[in-house]
Amino acid sequence: MDYKSLSNSAIELLKQLIATQSFSGEEAAVADLMNGYLTARGIKTERYLNNVWAVNEDFDASKPTVLLNSHLDTVRPNTGYTRNPFDPTVEGDKLYGLGSNDAGGCLVSLAATFVHFYHQKGMKYNVAFAATAEEENSGKNGLECLLPKLPPVSFAIVGEPTQMQLAVAEKGLMVLDCVAHGKSGHAARNEGVNAIFKAMKDIEWFNTYRFPEASEFLGEVKMSVTMINAGTQHNVVPDRCSFVVDVRLTDTYTLEEVYETIKQQVTSDVTCRSMRLRPSKIEVSHPIVQAGLALGRTTYGSPTTSDQALVDAPSLKLGPGDSARSHTADEFVHLSEIHEGVELYIRMLEKVIL
Repeated sequence: MDYKSLSNSAIELLKQLIATQSFSGEEAAVADLMNGYLTARGIKTERYLNNVWAVNEDFDASKPTVLLNSHLDTVRPNTGYTRNPFDPTVEGDKLYGLGSNDAGGCLVSLAATFVHFYHQKGMKYNVAFAATAEEENSGKNGLECLLPKLPPVSFAIVGEPTQMQLAVAEKGLMVLDCVAHGKSGHAARNEGVNAIFKAMKDIEWFNTYRFPEASEFLGEVKMSVTMINAGTQHNVVPDRCSFVVDVRLTDTYTLEEVYETIKQQVTSDVTCRSMRLRPSKIEVSHPIVQAGLALGRTTYGSPTTSDQALVDAPSLKLGPGDSARSHTADEFVHLSEIHEGVELYIRMLEKVIL
């Protein structure tokens, strides 16, 4: 098995992706690059918006399908960059560039893995590959709109930087818009009901309340008040104070259960923006997890949210790179991580699908 030639081709693709701007919603050019990489290797591709996907050559609708997915888009570079974020530079074992770690290394490693299995005959599973858009902004024109066009997914590997360890659970996300109501009055007189003080009581509840059940891999539900706004001028008691709460959910509670508890406990009006990004979990007994454990990998729960939340099937978050480098200045991935990633993806899948 020539893993190195596969991973070397993946690295060259990653350099091209880094050099091509691909902010969320602006992935057309990198989708072209991914499509070209696959078609140059004899793979028949499909495209919808800025999403590129394919299934193995010997696809059989009677067999279950494993989905290999990662995202094409990047965040915008922050002001801390000392390098050109679009210049793929190799120094020693490091490849620098925007999106190199999140999630370019995962994306190209999964693409190379798909190339390896594309022509394979007689597999127990079909293999589908999807390079998708709008992950970083949780947009609806990425994996969410593509999933109905794909074959039914039996299980998925979602490529995000995990140091090739097995993220068997992932926190969900719920964003709440809260409004505390008071009564306006003149600040110089004892008039009105200050909405800020009413909001403060609810904010203190969010800061101190603990949901009683904790998750084995994800720990506790975490609620963080991240934005607040009130008042129109200095001498008017505000009758309205709005604030935003970031809620990270575990597999212990449904989003609906957490939402109802919050509404019962606070006096502010609470509106949930979306319930799309649900917590994810795959059983440790699942064959793909067992394959990783047999190859010396370890399991953990991921605090970050990804497109894994959109997959209505068991899914494993797994990929080269380190989540701690994501969205940081002078982002990089180790070339050795990509070499390791391609080999481990292939060896794990071989234990399950062949």
